[in-house]
Amino acid sequence: MEKIIEEIGKIGIVPVIKIDDAEKAVPLAQALKEGGIPCAEVTFRTAQGEEAIRRIRRQMPEILLGAGTVLTTDQADRAIDAGAGFIVSPGFNPRVVAHCRKRGIPITPGCSNPSDMEAALEAGLEVVKFFPAEPAGGLNYIKAIAAPYPGLKFIPTGGINAGNIGTYLLYEKIHACGGSWMVEAGLINAGKFDQITALCKEAVKRAHGFSMVHIGINAKSEEEARKAAAFFEIFFGFSPEEGKKSIFAGEGIEIMKSPYLGRNGHIAIGVNQTARARACLEQAGLAFNEDSAVPDGKGGLKAIYLADEIAGFAVHLVQKK
Repeated sequence: MEKIIEEIGKIGIVPVIKIDDAEKAVPLAQALKEGGIPCAEVTFRTAQGEEAIRRIRRQMPEILLGAGTVLTTDQADRAIDAGAGFIVSPGFNPRVVAHCRKRGIPITPGCSNPSDMEAALEAGLEVVKFFPAEPAGGLNYIKAIAAPYPGLKFIPTGGINAGNIGTYLLYEKIHACGGSWMVEAGLINAGKFDQITALCKEAVKRAHGFSMVHIGINAKSEEEARKAAAFFEIFFGFSPEEGKKSIFAGEGIEIMKSPYLGRNGHIAIGVNQTARARACLEQAGLAFNEDSAVPDGKGGLKAIYLADEIAGFAVHLVQKK
């Protein structure tokens, strides 16, 4: 998989931007970066798209920058020459796909049926756009159609919003989601970049689905762990479930049979995709304990601890089921 497409997967969100004034391009890119989404798909639906790409590339090269709504090979060339690092098209156009592949530029064409997906695989693609996502059947359709194509991942676009992005990104075949709710043209034209940053931050939270899963308590011994579990059962009705290394009291409390990471214990934070959440937090400056990484058996990451304790507790990310 191309490097820039891999990086998009770590972010999980591709803002789809319709820009009417190229002067707004760089402030918009700054707002995206400050909001935790250093990525932009600037569409060719307006005459200002090409110049907007050129300005962002020149002044903010760290942005993962692509061109969307590319319908012809001429548009692809103009976008690439302006500085686009990837190309997105609404449908599967064999000429445009072949042209981008020849130029060595990643392309995610729109695919919404098996014929398109098989054409994409034939062209050597691993990630495609699924468009229009919600009108075409949404996540249920993707789950139904993905089984015959284990090597293919999807970037659904069209109808994705703050309310459903977390559900989409919980599915392992979703590489990222494209959306415009945080970068609506009205907000851009009005110069409301602070509001765009706030919407991006909220989108990031929803995309990763951060939630409290359980708190772990470090007992000194198995005997102490069993006494603690009995306490929670007798007085609160939390049924115990014993494992090899710990005992759960209900679903929210894990009692370790011997001290583990964390002076006092640990806190488990559930996430939609552990590897993606890790990348997001690393971008924010957090470090991770590499020795604590637990693989998911599918080439991915199931759980991993932060390097530093918080108030005497180790904190780890864990993949939601």
